[in-house]
Amino acid sequence: MATYVLLPGFWLGAWAWRPVAADLRGRGHDVHPLSLTGMGERAHLARPDTDVETHITDVLNLIRYEDLHDVVLVGHSYAGAVVVPNVADRMPDRIKRMVFIDSGPLPDGMSQAEFAPPEERTRNAELVREEGHGRQLPPPPWHQLASGVSGLPDGTLERLVRLSVPQPWATATTPVRLTEAWEKLPRLHVLCGFSVEQVRARIATVPAFRYMATETSAYRELPGWHWPMFDRPGELAAILHDAA
Repeated sequence: MATYVLLPGFWLGAWAWRPVAADLRGRGHDVHPLSLTGMGERAHLARPDTDVETHITDVLNLIRYEDLHDVVLVGHSYAGAVVVPNVADRMPDRIKRMVFIDSGPLPDGMSQAEFAPPEERTRNAELVREEGHGRQLPPPPWHQLASGVSGLPDGTLERLVRLSVPQPWATATTPVRLTEAWEKLPRLHVLCGFSVEQVRARIATVPAFRYMATETSAYRELPGWHWPMFDRPGELAAILHDAA
């Protein structure tokens, strides 16, 4: 039996992991999907100052108060890029392996917003200002993003529209603050939007990708949507099972 902590990316809560969590529990594992502050069933707790530090504390407290050890710490997208390495950096003795779902750790001093291309960064800032009261990034047009995606179970898009909530913008603009404590931990990258070959090409040319090239890094390709917990949950669960 392994212990998993599952962290969702932007706009989502623990509910997004339901099929993956059920699969892993069916294999005998201890699974803790977590809604970060301001997300999912904790949406009412969002504040203007809800930032990356808030979300890091959410995970540290879960691990501490549930007395979890040898944790396979799984982060999708934003949670992988920012939250997972920070948690591992502060509590490396509790982490067995880090798993990044279509994501990778950002370098010290970089924020999630800075990773986006300039045009996307500008567009998001406008959305926050015009539709998010200056402090939240509204959910994306899910039906548009899913156009052409195969394998989505019936009702998935309806659930995404109904349950996703605005992302506290400070979580995107807070820079990562890391020491070197996390760097020796094993890590797995599950690649959906990029192939291993494409990632290795970016490692050589894009500084933000440099932490994806280490002796402790392994890669698994799972081609499909950026949100594999929806279009390929069984295959994702199998990969996570193997990661233990």
